[in-house]
Amino acid sequence: MVCQRCERYVCTQCMHQASVGVHCPECTSKNKQKVYTGNSLPGSRGIVTQGLIGLNVAVFVLQFLLWDATITDDGRTAFEIALFAPIIADGNEWWRILTSGFGHFGIVHLGMNMYSLYIVGPIIERRLGPVRFALAYFTCLIGGSMGALLLDPLALTMGASGAIFGLLGLLVMMFRSQGISIAQSGLGPVLLLNLFISLSGFVSLGGHGGGFVTGLVLGIMYFGANAQSGPLFGRDQVKPDIATAALGIALFIASIVVAGFA
Repeated sequence: MVCQRCERYVCTQCMHQASVGVHCPECTSKNKQKVYTGNSLPGSRGIVTQGLIGLNVAVFVLQFLLWDATITDDGRTAFEIALFAPIIADGNEWWRILTSGFGHFGIVHLGMNMYSLYIVGPIIERRLGPVRFALAYFTCLIGGSMGALLLDPLALTMGASGAIFGLLGLLVMMFRSQGISIAQSGLGPVLLLNLFISLSGFVSLGGHGGGFVTGLVLGIMYFGANAQSGPLFGRDQVKPDIATAALGIALFIASIVVAGFA
């Protein structure tokens, strides 16, 4: 069950029945009378989401200033910051595992990804909070890089879609934890469309798949596999973040190792 005030998961033994829905012990305690709404929750305005969009746009501007990019062409950007296994192998230019998630091949590529981030980002950020959301985003980004290096190591790959697919995976698990199926959530057509785009050959299937699977794993940790199971670490507020950071580091190291086999 989900608290109607703070939208956090609450077990059936701890919940307090209200006139509408249920409340968690923290929201009904004498020392905490504040009622949270969708507008007052931390991260409800998507502060981190806005910052990530701004960072992606800033990198796009740098593509014009530094690497001869145009509205429809990335110029030399891909050669400077994109994923390319032979360069990343043995730890050389390892930073491309991160920078590749902020470069784009043109204004349409950037626009589609930033619109998706603008829609999906605040929903997850409101639920996780700004700091945890940022940690999850970068872990999904690294997971997308890992997937791209695994399936197409010799392609120059970049874009925020790997991280965004990770957010979609988180969103799927968030709805499942509330007993809402994919069909009921309205995500079905969105996921099918993105699957079609992923299989079209014009984008990185590995990047999309790697990000999405990473998001599903994080979703199980934060929200649970379904409405009955609850979060993987229960109500613990520290272990999920440690596990997320550990997963991100493991994926980062694995990306370098995988690049060495290209």
